[in-house]
Amino acid sequence: MSILGCGWLGLPLAKTLAAHGFNINGSTTSSQKLEVLQQSGIYPFLIALEDRSISGDITEFLKSSYTLVLDVPPKIKDAAPNSYVLKIRTLIPEIINAGIKNVLFISSTSVYGNEAVIATEELDPKPSTESGKQLFACENLLRETPDFQTTIIRFGGLIGSDRHPIKHLAGKENVENPDAPINLIHREDCLGIIIKIIENKIWGETFNAVAPYHPSREDYYTQKARAMNLPLPTFNRKNQSTGKQISSGKLIRFINYNFLHPEL
Repeated sequence: MSILGCGWLGLPLAKTLAAHGFNINGSTTSSQKLEVLQQSGIYPFLIALEDRSISGDITEFLKSSYTLVLDVPPKIKDAAPNSYVLKIRTLIPEIINAGIKNVLFISSTSVYGNEAVIATEELDPKPSTESGKQLFACENLLRETPDFQTTIIRFGGLIGSDRHPIKHLAGKENVENPDAPINLIHREDCLGIIIKIIENKIWGETFNAVAPYHPSREDYYTQKARAMNLPLPTFNRKNQSTGKQISSGKLIRFINYNFLHPEL
């Protein structure tokens, strides 16, 4: 198995799958991280996707792999328009040539835009951000390629012991959308969901993945700031709150998943 993108989520995923007995090829864009991968029992590769090329030995990286986990988030801010789409389009022929049968694409709930709806997988996505638009375009590129099966996981906001959005919101003033629901998921649940999909060979599906816990932004972030002894954020109540609530009902039913951190 190959994991393209051994970052905050991809590296612990690679370690966990290696511990489950999988032979893992893992990629990084940092030469300093190659030793970290190797020491974790992962075959390390230095790979970087470019708009119209790929640096590194992508052929060897994908060789003999039946499954590819694609966990390279779009970096839109400093990139040219459609750069992420071009990168994935450049990667697809390499996936086909390697004979990969299954692709697991890590996407985001940002594909749904920010309308005040309950978003299920049946909803027609209407992304409003550039990253959401490019992620949705890449979902379609992968899904419509007949040479392999693609399962898409749309994760909500990622949190973990070393990562929480309140650290960025603490003390901020006039934070928008106080009444909008949160849509977050803990990294441990991300790993559990991915592993269950791979072990049960659930391919050709699309899943939302957020914890089934949706208090308002104001209630949640105020409570977290107090719990962490951080300055409280203040919220703007002059503008009407808008924001979707993501449903993970399909995921829970389909793979019988029980969240490890249901209330974050």
